[in-house]
Amino acid sequence: MGFSSSLLGSFLFLVLMFSVAHGQPLVPALCIFGDSVVDVGNNNNLLTLVKANFPPYGRDFTTQRATGRFCNGKLATDFAAETLGFTTYQPAYLSQEATGSNLLIGANFASAASGYYDRTAQLYDAIPLTQQLEYYREYQKKVVKIAGRSNAASIFSDAIYLVSAGSSDFVQNYYINPLLYGVYTPDQFSALLMQYFSAFIQNLYGLGARRIGVTTLPPIGCLPASITLFGLGSNKCVERLNGDAVSFNNKLKTTAQGLKKRLSGLKLVVFDIYQPLLDLINKPADNGFLEARKACCGTGTIETSLLCNSLSIGTCTNATEYVFWDGFHPSEAANKILADELLVQGISLIS
Repeated sequence: MGFSSSLLGSFLFLVLMFSVAHGQPLVPALCIFGDSVVDVGNNNNLLTLVKANFPPYGRDFTTQRATGRFCNGKLATDFAAETLGFTTYQPAYLSQEATGSNLLIGANFASAASGYYDRTAQLYDAIPLTQQLEYYREYQKKVVKIAGRSNAASIFSDAIYLVSAGSSDFVQNYYINPLLYGVYTPDQFSALLMQYFSAFIQNLYGLGARRIGVTTLPPIGCLPASITLFGLGSNKCVERLNGDAVSFNNKLKTTAQGLKKRLSGLKLVVFDIYQPLLDLINKPADNGFLEARKACCGTGTIETSLLCNSLSIGTCTNATEYVFWDGFHPSEAANKILADELLVQGISLIS
């Protein structure tokens, strides 16, 4: 940790100095795709049960109101946007804020319950990744109209693109869907997801994206809801599920290496979320946390989305002591630590 912490410190200092001197972000725009870990409110505008636009979600956010983020406060991508020098967050593409010059700093296309496998999103009436890409095409046309073709092209090529997907494919689809687990082994399902991941990156590249970061799966067997649903009464991480995540992550790294070799000028970074989050779960006290098994909201064992609401009995008063906010999602305090890790790993996207 010593090296990465000092590196991070130097990097943050450089970012700060740059921002002060130039008054502008390190990159022109940030575009975000994926699932509930990065959704900032697109699902608010959908006919889906998977929403977070009501209390106690957002209670510790800067505005102290629910925005659609599946967290008590900021997401890891919010912290990343701040460190990159953005003074406002990229708007949810389906929100009223996503108009005019607001789009010049990028947009967020993510949708809770989405994944690499389109049918995962369709199960929950969320926005599949292929549709998120269509919205991005539409976004590009809007930016060309605002900024002109030449300026728009440099925005698209210099922007950073972040992709977070895969967890919903397993936890909200594969493990509970006999039509999938009866046909595919976890290894085969991972291989199928890689085909969709590869196609998505190639399509994004074809639209001008050159700096792309993609997150690994977290230790999905340690999510409070996973332990409750799949732990067979145990109070420990479900190792079978964590093993599936590790296997998926290895495939992701190999696939990413292949894409970088094939696609000229592509910077593609695989962000390891697995180990940093596992460290927080296994050694919470080392990072100032008291609770890593139960989430803050309600009983902390399964609540998420509609189950985590203002009437949830037992919701904690101090979420900074908890690694998890609800049964699936990290707290703002955990997101801050994860965001710092992402910055250390993603320096090559900026340089």
